[in-house]
Amino acid sequence: MLVLLPPSETKRDGGVEGSSLDLGALSFPELTPERRRTLRAMRALARNLGAATAALRLGSTQAHEVARNRAVLSSPVLPAIDRYDGVLYDALDAASLPATARAAAGRNLAIASAAFGLLGGLDPIPAYRLSHYSRLPGLALGRLWREPLARVLAAQTGLLLDLRSESYAKLGALPERPDAAHIRVATGTGERRRALGHFNKQAKGEFVRRLLLSGAELPDAESLLDWARGEGVSLERSATGLDLLV
Repeated sequence: MLVLLPPSETKRDGGVEGSSLDLGALSFPELTPERRRTLRAMRALARNLGAATAALRLGSTQAHEVARNRAVLSSPVLPAIDRYDGVLYDALDAASLPATARAAAGRNLAIASAAFGLLGGLDPIPAYRLSHYSRLPGLALGRLWREPLARVLAAQTGLLLDLRSESYAKLGALPERPDAAHIRVATGTGERRRALGHFNKQAKGEFVRRLLLSGAELPDAESLLDWARGEGVSLERSATGLDLLV
């Protein structure tokens, strides 16, 4: 089972003292060439504060984000689920997970990233700033990641659950097969069912936390639906995959 999560714009500060990025320590090593190209372009852009601020769509008070990219190879690292911040990751609350659930996050979570393509939940990464819409000199992120990520996802076996945002899902398409499904957070019933906006990220974080805490290893969509019924989670099939009802 592999659960795909979106990243977050914001990252937590800090890291393990004396540590730095080791591309060889990251999951999905077949993405290393694309990671090297992206990091090289990020660091080159970060030499020009004005150009980087515009390309990354930063405000006048966010110069520290450019500095993060300039030091991306030497700054300390944290596990990805601890590095990412924001509503989804606040709801996931990785720091409070017991050791068994964190181990499950290492096995069963993957986080989309404009800089790294796809990361394992416990992969050690530095703080950085790059989004799917960022413009890097001489490098189109959509073109760079589309085929490599699609190949990586197609090679995964077992249940594949996609909780990524639409923009990050476009960077690497989910394979079309019965055990690969997009999960949408929705409300309502029947034809009145609609996707949620404001509570979307919180619901995803809470769902993934519950999944990790349960210790469930689910081989297919039917076993996921059985698990959800047993946990009192409202998860139903829909025309687009699975709807998480809140």
